[in-house]
Amino acid sequence: QVQLVETGGGLVQPGGSLRLSCTASGSVLSSNTMGWYRQAPGKDRELVARIRSGRDPEYGDAVNGRFAISRDNARQTVWLQMNSLEPEDTAVYRCHVRKEGVDYWGRGTLVTVSS
Repeated sequence: QVQLVETGGGLVQPGGSLRLSCTASGSVLSSNTMGWYRQAPGKDRELVARIRSGRDPEYGDAVNGRFAISRDNARQTVWLQMNSLEPEDTAVYRCHVRKEGVDYWGRGTLVTVSS
């Protein structure tokens, strides 16, 4: 079993930055993909970023290079650095791990971008 806990969400003004963290309990291997997804009201869930050791990170088109994902396998933690935030980035951000074909999800942290 894997449990994921996200922190770092909150209210930020357009153009600002936030850094989200996700720490996993249970065994997560470097070969297991970790990432972030988001979902806004009335919108589909979309990929924000994901990373697997030995591969280049992948980003959703909507983030346009504004976000950066990083990972520490020893700490079983993944971060999402969000810069140049826009109101359209407002969503619940959920941490995700795919392990042995099973998807694990955190409860989510709300990011609100508003002036």
